[in-house]
Amino acid sequence: MPVIISSSIVSETEIEYLVNRVFFKALDLLGGLSKLTEFRTLTWLPSLARASFVVVLKEEYMKTDEEIAEKVGLTKNTVRNILKADPELALQKIKALEELVTEETKELKVHTAGGIAKLAYKEIKEGHEAQTLLNYCSIMAENIVQTLGIPWAYLVLRKIKGIKYPIISDEELKQKIGNIDIKGVSAKEIIENIQYPIKTPAMLLHEIKEYLKIKLGKQI
Repeated sequence: MPVIISSSIVSETEIEYLVNRVFFKALDLLGGLSKLTEFRTLTWLPSLARASFVVVLKEEYMKTDEEIAEKVGLTKNTVRNILKADPELALQKIKALEELVTEETKELKVHTAGGIAKLAYKEIKEGHEAQTLLNYCSIMAENIVQTLGIPWAYLVLRKIKGIKYPIISDEELKQKIGNIDIKGVSAKEIIENIQYPIKTPAMLLHEIKEYLKIKLGKQI
């Protein structure tokens, strides 16, 4: 069912897409599912999911506390507590995860979940996507370029597996692909001349392609 926000219609799919990105970034901030499994804190996931919904609906779509409470199935007081959460305090707790686990063994407290969701939302808006999603996108992109028969793109994606985004300089790329040629051009030359930061695998392929078009003077 579409949601009317500021005289425009926003689909449930659009809202859920952003919530998912925030939720996965929140997991990243906590060290990922493997870390939560290690500390036996998978019971935190529902709290993080609800907090992600609350933060997105308020910050991105300017919904009222009452509307958010009805949408997410929380009390207005709980919604307000999530929105009042201090991201800096949450960040301090994340850095001392073992202490956080001891304090909140069974369920993540409302203000902590809210703070983590706020941090995750800020990271997403600044272009820092969850590494889990980026790895998935890289695998999908690799499958696509292999199917389309673009050998240089397939080779690049295979060699950069596990790289962390955003890529802010050419140093790590030089280690991964600096010793290969792409369409007859040294990869080292290419990665020294593309724009940074590189936020996604797709952006990296685009930057390489654009440099090759300029260098070779033809469509790639």
